[in-house]
Amino acid sequence: MRRTAAGDRHAFDELYRRTSPWLAVRLRRRCSDDDVIADVMQETYLAVWRAAGDFAGSATTGSAVGWMWTIAANRLVDAFRRRARQKDLPAVQLAATVAPAAEDEVMAGRVGHDLEQALLTLPDDVRQVLRAMVLDGLSVRETSLLLGVPEGTVKTRARRARLALREALS
Repeated sequence: MRRTAAGDRHAFDELYRRTSPWLAVRLRRRCSDDDVIADVMQETYLAVWRAAGDFAGSATTGSAVGWMWTIAANRLVDAFRRRARQKDLPAVQLAATVAPAAEDEVMAGRVGHDLEQALLTLPDDVRQVLRAMVLDGLSVRETSLLLGVPEGTVKTRARRARLALREALS
């Protein structure tokens, strides 16, 4: 990241080569529109190129890919907002998840077996809210736009997740 911040095009190319497949898969788990994914990828890497110095020069303890995911998630929410304004249609079409999300596997691997089992019992819609708000750090409004549901529904699902996890773990 420091080399990219210094304007090293080869370092940026290598960063892109190593991270773009991972980032594209992660975005596809939240959006099935390939055009939106392509736009978000382009906007994300442009932002990374422009702001690499901000990350490389900061005292942050986070990882570069975590920083890049935050940029991409914010760009995805922005894309949903633009599309919703343009078309007055539902803001997002979520891709059907066939395999468990990588975040679910990591989260389950870092916590005890009891929490893993509790997470697996949650309905998919509740788990999506939990993933967006807890793992991705999105607000209620951003989660609402991301999932294409009203803010009240997001709050209800988040509450259902907390109650179900509390009961399963008590």
